[in-house]
Amino acid sequence: MSVPRRIGLTGSIGAGKSTVAALLRARGLTVLDADEQARLVTQEAEVLARLEDRFPGVVRGGSLDRTALAARVFGDAAALADLNAITHPRVRARMAALEAQAAASGAQVVIQDVPLLFEGGLAAQMDGVIVVDAPLPLRVARVRARSGLSEAEIRARDARQWPASQKRARATAVLENDGDLAHLEAQLDRALKRLGIGGPPAE
Repeated sequence: MSVPRRIGLTGSIGAGKSTVAALLRARGLTVLDADEQARLVTQEAEVLARLEDRFPGVVRGGSLDRTALAARVFGDAAALADLNAITHPRVRARMAALEAQAAASGAQVVIQDVPLLFEGGLAAQMDGVIVVDAPLPLRVARVRARSGLSEAEIRARDARQWPASQKRARATAVLENDGDLAHLEAQLDRALKRLGIGGPPAE
């Protein structure tokens, strides 16, 4: 069984990474979503017990209160490190298992959709990295439209990630998501061609 090429997909908050992930799936590519796996991890009884032990009150009615947990760790490096120690190994194990399944099914390329790809030190494990970017005011507007976060909260979250300029400098390909969908798709197809990955969208 050959090991598939591993391409990282990342971008700052509100850049449109999820849109690009959907476009990649439409092109027949396997996309593994780290956020989805993190949600599944935090439904496991053992993980919930550890989270409640470390952050009392964040598990309510047998489910994780994500808003409460976010409030507890935001701006607290030690608390965030503890959270990551509980969840990250399990998320990475799930991603590895999914990658192995994809390889067994004959996938030649696997896209790993990881919001904090650079921050988590995972870029070195990738054969290439696609970064999705857009101007900060546009990203703020997008997140405000889909969430209850204020502009100040969004900007604070953005400030805790690597600067977009730093991500762009480390990227294999950068997609400028500041126009319409056709503009984004054209850039994506060029990036895939440059990466030696291709195929038209599924009909």
